[in-house]
Amino acid sequence: MDVIVTPTPRLRGDIQALSSKNYTTRYLLAAALADGTSTIYYPAHSEDSDAMRRCVRDLGAVLEEDGEKIVITGFGGKPKDVRELDVGNAGAVLRFLMAIASLCPNVTFVNRYPESLGKRPHDDLIDALEQMGVEIDHNGGKLPITIRGGKPRSGRIRVSGSVSSQYLSALLFLTPLLEGDSEIEVVGDLKSKVVVGQTLEVLEQAGIVIEASEDLMRYRVPGGQSYAAKTYTVQGDYPGSAAVLAAAAVTESDVTIRGLVENSKQGERAIIDVLRMMEVPLTHHNAVVNVRGNGKLKAVEFDGDTATDAVLAMVAAAVFAEGTSRFYNVENLRYKECDRITDYLNELRKAGADVEERQSEIIVHGKPEGVEGGVEIDAHYDHRVIMALTVVGLRARRPIVIRDAHHVAKSYPIYFDHLRALGAQVEWVKVES
Repeated sequence: MDVIVTPTPRLRGDIQALSSKNYTTRYLLAAALADGTSTIYYPAHSEDSDAMRRCVRDLGAVLEEDGEKIVITGFGGKPKDVRELDVGNAGAVLRFLMAIASLCPNVTFVNRYPESLGKRPHDDLIDALEQMGVEIDHNGGKLPITIRGGKPRSGRIRVSGSVSSQYLSALLFLTPLLEGDSEIEVVGDLKSKVVVGQTLEVLEQAGIVIEASEDLMRYRVPGGQSYAAKTYTVQGDYPGSAAVLAAAAVTESDVTIRGLVENSKQGERAIIDVLRMMEVPLTHHNAVVNVRGNGKLKAVEFDGDTATDAVLAMVAAAVFAEGTSRFYNVENLRYKECDRITDYLNELRKAGADVEERQSEIIVHGKPEGVEGGVEIDAHYDHRVIMALTVVGLRARRPIVIRDAHHVAKSYPIYFDHLRALGAQVEWVKVES
């Protein structure tokens, strides 16, 4: 379905932040890998977290859920022998489970989204798993991928972190379960170190011992460990909230979002700092953020590597800032559901924004007077692009249509419900077949 975003000068209201997708998927996996029963309070509901629910159930975990919590009886280090796993369009779920599937004799990950996840490369993780004696059939590093494992070897493992930190996180979930000790060395660069910190935090909560170097480039993982059954509470989601906060920043607003803890390890917490740098009036106390936007913003320069999933929302806010903004060290945006630099900026230009790209930079020449709009734009099946383009539509002079906006459900199924609750004029439109 498409969405029509009609210019909306004012937003008002109070919402509860969505639960964190990143923490939910990690807690689900840690609970599934435990012997015993774990409880996760306030888990996220999105296509990504639902894909992890579905797959760990296929691998042998038992899940019971009500409106507040999910109770999981894990399969420990012995997943069920399954032939196929369907991760939908969830890249992180695919990569985490490619590692866990190496404990199974023969698993094929199917390609349900050839125009999105099906285009993304996984060569670096494939190479690391092959070092561990796992045989893998693949389509040039892409789906469909068949893992022929059963007994991956511990030892010295080298993995590249230059495209994604998810490959490293996948190995960190797997290696504690192996018989012997492992040493993991990250070669090249390591993107999104903050997200690796989230993985290490969850593993520590699950009773797993890992020795990490200060720069997060080397790890010693004792083998023969077991995941402990635990109780987890999922914190509010900064990546999704970033778009709502950006929307409040570019309009006349009085918007409150609850559940965003100040000391979160989510790198996207930086949206608060960036909006402050843009001189957006806001407060952040006791996990509550209040934005009293006046539509006036200043340009910023920001290293986006630690806040990957908030950069597009930051860019959307910068479209209306006074001056030229620069977001650098963001090349890994090119390897997401779409090329979040080229594809996103092409759509911003259609709406009237003045933007430039470099290989690893986004440059925004702000237009405080607003943009023209009045166009149909393509979201490229990407939830982050959909959310960020909506922010731009709120300050356009004429409505914009975002095609295939239903893909926002990948991470934030009630995004448009939340915006409407704040007064945004957004309307679903069925596409004629």
